[in-house]
Amino acid sequence: MIKRTKTPLAVIAVVAALVAGRSVADDEPPNVVLVITDDQGYGDLSCHGNPVLKTPNLDRLYDESVRLVDYHVAPTCSPTRAALVTGHWTNRTGVWHTSGGRSLLLEGEVTIGRIFHDAGYATGMFGKWHMGDNYPFRPEDRGFSEVMRHGGGGVGQTPDFWDNSYFDGTYFHNSVPEPVTGYCTDVWFDYARRFIKAQKEAGRPFLAYISTNAPHWPMHSPPEFAAPYEERFGTRVGHFFGMIANIDHNVGRLRAFLAREGLAHNTILIFTSDNGTGAGEKVFNAGMRGRKQSEYDGGHRVPLFVHWPAGGLVGGRDVEPITAHIDVLPTLIDLAGIAPPKGVVFDGRSIRPLLESRANPDDGSWPDRILVTDSQRVVDPIKWRRSAVMTNRWRLVNGTELYDIKQDPAQQNDVAGTQPNVVARLKAFYEAWWAELKPTFQRIPAIYLGHEGENPVRLTSHDWIATKSTPWNQSLVRQALDDPSATGYWNVNVTAAGGYEIRLRRWPEEADTAIDAQLPPGTDVPGESPFRASPGKAVQAVNASVRIGDVTAEAPVEPGAKQVTLQMTLPAGKSRMRATFTTGDGGTVGAYYAYVRKQ
Repeated sequence: MIKRTKTPLAVIAVVAALVAGRSVADDEPPNVVLVITDDQGYGDLSCHGNPVLKTPNLDRLYDESVRLVDYHVAPTCSPTRAALVTGHWTNRTGVWHTSGGRSLLLEGEVTIGRIFHDAGYATGMFGKWHMGDNYPFRPEDRGFSEVMRHGGGGVGQTPDFWDNSYFDGTYFHNSVPEPVTGYCTDVWFDYARRFIKAQKEAGRPFLAYISTNAPHWPMHSPPEFAAPYEERFGTRVGHFFGMIANIDHNVGRLRAFLAREGLAHNTILIFTSDNGTGAGEKVFNAGMRGRKQSEYDGGHRVPLFVHWPAGGLVGGRDVEPITAHIDVLPTLIDLAGIAPPKGVVFDGRSIRPLLESRANPDDGSWPDRILVTDSQRVVDPIKWRRSAVMTNRWRLVNGTELYDIKQDPAQQNDVAGTQPNVVARLKAFYEAWWAELKPTFQRIPAIYLGHEGENPVRLTSHDWIATKSTPWNQSLVRQALDDPSATGYWNVNVTAAGGYEIRLRRWPEEADTAIDAQLPPGTDVPGESPFRASPGKAVQAVNASVRIGDVTAEAPVEPGAKQVTLQMTLPAGKSRMRATFTTGDGGTVGAYYAYVRKQ
């Protein structure tokens, strides 16, 4: 059990409560609600100057919060989330990509869910996890006691329930598929409110991690939210803005709920995003260069608002020193009075002194930090790839370009030639940072087979390790993507030696369709064409084979068969698993879905 420790902040909480006319026990732990959106950039808020998009509820939260104005994340989804929930550099966690087996959070990483759970909190996770869909990588395996999530990195991606598309989907509620009615973002907030209500009634503090897949592509919004924007900007941007307007609506509902339940005063509410804008940069990008995936500030500088009345974090105040995703977890456990877990050294640090206006880099009470972010999206990390080494003033981009961000926030004037000492200092930091992290790149996560935590195991092509991008969404699966460079293998860990049953499928179980059958396009939803709109191509397979380590098995594919079942006797240990179908013309197609059960 992680021990709680009393802190001077308890005194601040009592004073703030008395000023508000309420009483709060000095040992009453704060609740935490952490809302993170997907692909919503710094400029995708009206409070940050967007001239078109209206976000009145987030504007109000902005007005009432302490804001991090130079806060940085990774330029893409999974890497940001890995840093956020562990306090470690993304490349240290094993998560430097969004698919291809490189979005799985290493087993040894201790998450925010585990830390708060062990400190006596109820822990809930709602929406997008994107750090593994199999044991031991799922949120339900990493300390979250209540989970309602989609599969993969977005609704309709390959690990998700078949044919999901933002509206009226089936999601994984504590590992069990559960059909729901309504728009996905509404669902995440609805389940979070139920969870919060239950914890209030139980008298237990809670951590609610609400992680939306919106406004990630494809752009699907309830029509009433997209309507003010679609006619002017078209379907893509119109529904992108509509998705954000819906998020804003849900944040407003959440805050009203917390107030009604008497929870708003002692709840730390954080709103943030995971990377730069996915579609709004041509409308407004807050004067920054770059968008999602970019090494320039537009790719990784995002909003973060903190609101906690009992802790005095109110009033609309900016924190200007540079901060990052790795700081969120250390800060939250500091504010909550939870001791750091034994044996864990965070790469980030608590920024509580900045939040409370007790530190300032100008008087030496806060260091001029150096931080690093990069966009790898490859099988193995590449030194200096799409990287930014950052301080309060400087940005060293890709190891060659230098920008004075205070004088040149648009990053148009490379001053590397006139600032050799700055370049040398930032390069030296990066070299040491890379040397420290490089050994961890060899710690490749492996999905467990034969473990009681998940048996049978459902494997999907999203997590194949391959040279090119794998079939990571259901549209690519429907198209029967068969590029050899995109057909890979799973890293697996056979946890118990013995007999295994492996069922290879072209379509997932819930599709209940033959390997050699076509599928008609799925129905449309508001917005862009959904993943399920692609016609499902038949695979004329004649043979199926699987190889796990040195053990192989194969069998013919009978016409009309929905799956091929193979029996294997496997030794324990880590290895690679490759499963394929051979077609009548001699081609090879990967088995996009494989179900493995220890007998």
